[in-house]
Amino acid sequence: MDKLSAILEESAVRLEPLGEHHLELLRAACAEDQDIWDIYPVSMLDENFDRAIEAFHDTTNWVRFAVINGKTGTVVGMTNYINPDKFGVVEIGGTYIAPSVRGSGFNGIMKKLMINHAFAHGFTRIEFRVDTRNKRSMAAVLKLGAQHEGTLRKNRITWTGYVRDTAVFGLLKQEWVE
Repeated sequence: MDKLSAILEESAVRLEPLGEHHLELLRAACAEDQDIWDIYPVSMLDENFDRAIEAFHDTTNWVRFAVINGKTGTVVGMTNYINPDKFGVVEIGGTYIAPSVRGSGFNGIMKKLMINHAFAHGFTRIEFRVDTRNKRSMAAVLKLGAQHEGTLRKNRITWTGYVRDTAVFGLLKQEWVE
């Protein structure tokens, strides 16, 4: 997992390993979109932020990043490598970016940085798991060239009590066209 933890940067996108010094800035970025958290597995608003961060620290198989707008130097979100395994598979997920950078190509650059980095470090398959209510994220993953491989029905209970369906997407190294 250590090989995935690095500073990744291109254009206005900078990913830094998530540290304590990012947390209050991340809290502020998460508060910029009060409504989106209804379709996330956890809430990162108000008192839920501290519980979510504590839970993230308890998981040892995630490589966490603060997402920074390189033009302004502000934290605009977070993203993660999840469950990298010895078979060359890693998931990219737990991603949130603030409304100020959505629709600007920022997410595409961020994901390309992460995909290139994972493939450069020996991973051969990248997975994305998205709540089927999150149409914007599913469209973004398809735009990257990932294939919809199926939907896990009623497989996760979110913080609101909603039992979600999860769309699973896969991207193989040999399919990746930057």
